[in-house]
Amino acid sequence: MNHAMTTTTFDLPGYRVMRNLGVVRGITVRSRSIFGTIGGALQTLAGGNISLFTELCEKTRAEAFDMMVAHAEQLGATAVVGVRYDATELMQGVTEMVCYGTAVVAQPA
Repeated sequence: MNHAMTTTTFDLPGYRVMRNLGVVRGITVRSRSIFGTIGGALQTLAGGNISLFTELCEKTRAEAFDMMVAHAEQLGATAVVGVRYDATELMQGVTEMVCYGTAVVAQPA
């Protein structure tokens, strides 16, 4: 599925939703390594962007997004609307990242 066919809105300009296939999601659970935690702690001393944590968050979101798209493709979807992210700390240093939306079959209007 083309990533341009995913949106946080509930419609796709130029397309008509023909069928709703239901909720799709991608879930990943991540923890920081001891080296990442130490490196991140050292970066906080200098202030500003903590690049080690930024990279971890970006990789985690991308993985959850790709899993959601794969779930939609398995259902035969051509688009995902209403895409959202949610995160929950399961225990200290362990976070669940969820990306979810509604899988649809969309055709050009």
